Amino acid sequence: MKQYHISRHSSFYGIGLSYKKADANLRGKFSLDISNTEALILAAKAEGIEGVLAITTCNRTELYGFAQHPFQLIKLLCEYTEGSVEEFQEVAYIFKNHDAISHLFRVGTGLDSQILGDFEIISQIKQSFHRSKKHQMTNPFLERLCNSVLQASKRIKNETELSSGATSVAFASVKYILDTIPEIEEKDILLFGTGKIGRNTCENLIKHTGNHHITLINRTKEKAEKFGGKLQLAVKDFGDLQSEIRRCDVLVVATGAQFPTITKTMIHNKKPLWILDLSIPKNVDDDVKELENVVLVHLDELSQLTTEAIAKRRRHIPKAEQIIETVKADFSGWLETRKFAPVIKALKKKLKTMKEEEIDFHSRKLQDFNSQQAEMVSERIIQKITKQFANHLKQSEVDAEESLLLIQKVFQLEPEAE
Repeated sequence: MKQYHISRHSSFYGIGLSYKKADANLRGKFSLDISNTEALILAAKAEGIEGVLAITTCNRTELYGFAQHPFQLIKLLCEYTEGSVEEFQEVAYIFKNHDAISHLFRVGTGLDSQILGDFEIISQIKQSFHRSKKHQMTNPFLERLCNSVLQASKRIKNETELSSGATSVAFASVKYILDTIPEIEEKDILLFGTGKIGRNTCENLIKHTGNHHITLINRTKEKAEKFGGKLQLAVKDFGDLQSEIRRCDVLVVATGAQFPTITKTMIHNKKPLWILDLSIPKNVDDDVKELENVVLVHLDELSQLTTEAIAKRRRHIPKAEQIIETVKADFSGWLETRKFAPVIKALKKKLKTMKEEEIDFHSRKLQDFNSQQAEMVSERIIQKITKQFANHLKQSEVDAEESLLLIQKVFQLEPEAE
C-alpha cells in the first residue's frame, strides 16, 4: 500500500503505548480523561493536524492522525497527560500509513487486547470518532477507516469464537474472589465506583456467588442509586466511604480518578480485607500493601487468571485475521478510488465541455438537429468512457500513478484536490 495523503505534506500516523511494555503506573501517567481529550483535539486542530482520534482505555492510550511528523502527536499527548516525552520513548510504538491502519484493525477487533478477544475497545473507538467529529476533526478517510474496523469487529464476533468464554476484567475479578476468599457468600462486599466495569463486576458477583451483601458507593450518589435499585442493593453516601471500608471484607475499587482514591490512612481494619483495584491509573495507593490483614490485587494481576479461555480463543486467530484482511482490502480499494477520483472528475468535466461545444456547433450548422437526443447520447458515452478509465485504474496490475499522469497529460487536465 502507498502513502495516504490528505494534504501534500502529511501522512497517517498511530502513536501510543499499551500494557505490552508499560506497567499500570506508567499507563496511568498517559491516560486521558474526557476534558483533556477534548482539549487535545482542539489543540491538534489549532496546529493544523488534519483529523485525529484519541483512544484511551485501562490498557492503552493511542493517538491517530494526519501530521507532517509523528512528534506532533507525541508532543500533544505529553502536553495533555502527566507523562513525559522521555517516558513515552521508553515504551512507545509509532506506526505510519499502512502499519497504522493495520494496528487500528488489530486493536479494534480485540487481537491486540490484554485479554484476547475483548471487544469493549470498539465502543471506545466509536466514542473517539464522535468526539473528534464534534470538533470537525475527522475526514472521509477516518470515517471510512473507523467504519471498516467496526465492520471487521462485528464479523469476527459473529463468524468466530474469538470472544467465547468469560474473560472480561469483571469475570476475572469474580474468579479471583471465588478461588481465593473463603465463604464469599457470607462476606460483606463494598463496591466503590459504579461505572461500566464496576457494574459488570457487581452483576457477576451476584450471579456467581448469590451474595447480596453488597454496598455501593459512588461520588455521584444518583448513579449508584439508579443501578442499586435494580438489584436491591444498599447505597451509601461518599462521605461514608471510610466507615464502610472498616465494615467490609472485600473492597472492589472501580473509580475513574487520575490519582489514588484509597490510601493507607483510610484503612483501619482489624479483620482480613481483600482489595481489588480495577482502575487505570491505579486508584488504590501501593502503600496499602504495608498494612497487616490487607491483600491488594490490581487489574494487571487479574488479567493473568483467564488462561484457559484464552487458549481456546487463540484457535480462532487465523480466521479473525482472514476477516481483517478481507475488510482491509475493501478499504484499500476505496482508498485507491479516492486517489484517482479528482482525475476522473476532471476528465468528466473536460468531456462535458467538449460535448457542449459540439452540440452548440451542430445546432447552428444543422437545421433539423435534435439537441435533446444529442445531449442524451453524449451523456451516456461520457459515462461509459469515464467508467472504462475508472475500471482500468482499479486493476491490481495497473500502475495507477503512471496511468493518472498519462490521462492528465493527454486530456490536459487540472484536477482539483479532494
